[in-house]
Amino acid sequence: MSAKIQAIRGMNDVLPAQSHIWQDLESTIRNLFAQYGYSEIRFPIVETTGLFVRSLGEITDIVEKEMYTFIDSLNGDSLTLRPEGTASTLRAALEHNLLYDGPQRLWYSGPMFRHEKPQRGRYRQFHQFGLEALGFPGPDVDAEQIILTARLWRKLGLDGVELQINSLGDSATRANHRDTLIEYFSTHQDKLGLDEQRRLHTNPLRILDSKNPALREVIATAPTLLDNLDAESQAHFAVLQSLLRAAGISYTINPRLVRGLDYYNRTVFEWVTTKLGSQGTICAGGRYDGLIEQLGGKPAPGCGFALGVERLIELMKECGSASVASAPDAYFAYQGEGTTEAAAVAAEAMRDAGLQVVLHAGGGGFKAQMKRADASTARYAVILGEDELKQQKFALKPLRGQGDQSILGLMQVIESIKQGNIHGRL
Repeated sequence: MSAKIQAIRGMNDVLPAQSHIWQDLESTIRNLFAQYGYSEIRFPIVETTGLFVRSLGEITDIVEKEMYTFIDSLNGDSLTLRPEGTASTLRAALEHNLLYDGPQRLWYSGPMFRHEKPQRGRYRQFHQFGLEALGFPGPDVDAEQIILTARLWRKLGLDGVELQINSLGDSATRANHRDTLIEYFSTHQDKLGLDEQRRLHTNPLRILDSKNPALREVIATAPTLLDNLDAESQAHFAVLQSLLRAAGISYTINPRLVRGLDYYNRTVFEWVTTKLGSQGTICAGGRYDGLIEQLGGKPAPGCGFALGVERLIELMKECGSASVASAPDAYFAYQGEGTTEAAAVAAEAMRDAGLQVVLHAGGGGFKAQMKRADASTARYAVILGEDELKQQKFALKPLRGQGDQSILGLMQVIESIKQGNIHGRL
């Protein structure tokens, strides 16, 4: 016997028992994005590797360790499964000149790929929804995106979700801060791990995001960007906070929040929870005003975020707000000469009326069919035998709750199921 083929580690199936939760969540998010005027953009799963190296930065965990990169054997191109959505959104916007018509509010969804150690809330194929607002320079769009996510948490019935914000300033401020951090961490080299030593002169800001316990106290006393923000970034951050307060959104300023990608500037934010263990960030983003120019476009500001679908679903389950699968309205059982065709026609008429109907298939007597009807979780069984066929009637039997079996015409069956009662007893 040949060995079973299994899914790749960290790349999971979504089975029917769970898919309804995904569908409900996706529908909620799509409708909310439309409320705020964002339009969907779809882009390929595979992009040229250079897109992510240029946008994310060479000295980042994603580029150095996590990307699924391969050489196209047909032409020698280096290709990468997309690890995130911002770079692809901007590539598409530039390639198709979307900003020619003015600022754009865009959203995307789909699978992303990173070669990480699989654990709860962290997978090698994971799914995201993201927003990108291109061409809007002010903090009003930053606040809009945060307010939008706060509304989403309310719609999903989530609790225990907290907002953290920070400002990374402009490029000159970050350059000065970089020199300050190099000088500071150089005095603590004996405590730096291999990753931190490598990043000391390439991307010292990332050391602030280190999980190395030996660096906890060192990081806690490191100089912060907030203490040395340029005047424009200070004003931008102040207006953002004012807008959040006006919207009634609580937040914490976290001066150690730097995000893991090189392209961020000014506003960065994360929504975090303590209910998912170490994978507590469910949504993160910020401003990237220099990235469009970095990818070859004319200078234009940008701001966006991404939220993790798997983590949101885990949190919905923890909060008891995950939806329950909807049951079919009816299971249609039939047996006898001429009933196969009549049942198929009647089932289609019921579906025309908007009902969810499972038509029995695979043969078997009424007893076996009724077992399947009960297992289907349908609310009713519609039964057609030779006697009912002669009368052009159907037996309607409640499968959940109380109620007697009734013999009805097809339109009466449809109306009874829609009303949810037979003789007032259901």
